[in-house]
Amino acid sequence: MVHIIKTRRKTQILPVEADEARRIDRTETLTVRIPEAVRMTGIGRSKLYELIQSGDIGIVKIGASTLIPVDSLRELIARNRRQ
Repeated sequence: MVHIIKTRRKTQILPVEADEARRIDRTETLTVRIPEAVRMTGIGRSKLYELIQSGDIGIVKIGASTLIPVDSLRELIARNRRQ
């Protein structure tokens, strides 16, 4: 992993130490929009809306935006996992 620093005169590429890379990777997205949820789960867009309508997937509405908590997607997958 590298940091890219752009200035008016030049661009520097600085290596990132492994500890810092692990710290950076720990940041986790809390919610995703519909297209990202479709990509993450492999579920079709229409089916995702059906699951939202039935209450199987929770949502967060902020203004006109519909956000899906990542935990809600994980719970859906865990509930439907077959051994």
